[in-house]
Amino acid sequence: EEVLTINQPLADKKSIELLYLVDDTIGPKSLGDEGKIRQILMNLIVNAIKYGSENGEVVLSFYEVETKILIEVSDTGIGVEEKHLKHLFDRFYRVDGSRSRAEGGSGLGLSIVKHAIEAHGEKIFVRSTPNVGTTFGFTLPKDK
Repeated sequence: EEVLTINQPLADKKSIELLYLVDDTIGPKSLGDEGKIRQILMNLIVNAIKYGSENGEVVLSFYEVETKILIEVSDTGIGVEEKHLKHLFDRFYRVDGSRSRAEGGSGLGLSIVKHAIEAHGEKIFVRSTPNVGTTFGFTLPKDK
């Protein structure tokens, strides 16, 4: 909730609604480095807003999956073509260099996110449809 609140002004500039979905029975309780998890969520949410469509939405969701918490950040944005998906987490990779420069991107954010998630012994995934949106997801061990 804190990360969404911090990014509300950025979302307001594009009239993007920020949504938070969590099953009240689990709560977002996981094992992990709180600072790193905050950094991961900040990066994913800022990207979702940056590349999201005006009047769209960004959704931060938490799901219980066996012994893990699945966290997803979805947007209703421009999406990413299939050929670019495997490179999204490469350092300095940009799908469209001119667009990323205009948005202020360095091409490092998703690489940092991947590294931070892997430091927790987990993996990140992405699914995307051009002109529909993108979802980034990762799991963290559930606190018992």
